[in-house]
Amino acid sequence: MKSVVSAGREQRREYAGDDDRPLGSYLGTLGLYGLTLGVIGAAARLTGRRPPSVSVWDVVLMTGATHRLSRLLSKGVVTSPLRAPFTRFEGPSGPAELTEKARGSGVRHAVGELITCPFCVAQWVGTAYAAGLVFAPDATRLAGATMTAVAGSDWLQLGYARLQRSAAQSPG
Repeated sequence: MKSVVSAGREQRREYAGDDDRPLGSYLGTLGLYGLTLGVIGAAARLTGRRPPSVSVWDVVLMTGATHRLSRLLSKGVVTSPLRAPFTRFEGPSGPAELTEKARGSGVRHAVGELITCPFCVAQWVGTAYAAGLVFAPDATRLAGATMTAVAGSDWLQLGYARLQRSAAQSPG
């Protein structure tokens, strides 16, 4: 009878071949996310907090804030020191954004992949926003409105820059 560890190693070899994929570390990350949800739920229950009803405007704020904060955390120049222990700088990727590659192996590599992926970070940010609506709804909505305004401003800045390039290229 195979041990759980040897079965896990065999499964990783079958899945990844010669690629060193840190499946155990990914599983640990999933476990940490589940534990985080459990702690949030238990804290809400112990304090008698209940999720508020969520309006369409709450979803709009949550969407904008989650988008902006996940991009800032996973790609932002100013947040690169937070990612540096887990990533290697590759170069700029866009206005005020960087491309980085996960480094190391095991947990270090798995964390590097997580924190350089805005889609992955968004799951954690969205969950934190939802928890904020339970424990501090007014402050969370204010933070959400601020981050949504910043996201809107980013799009306006990009649109303005595109219009400037278009005007500069126009004959006339």
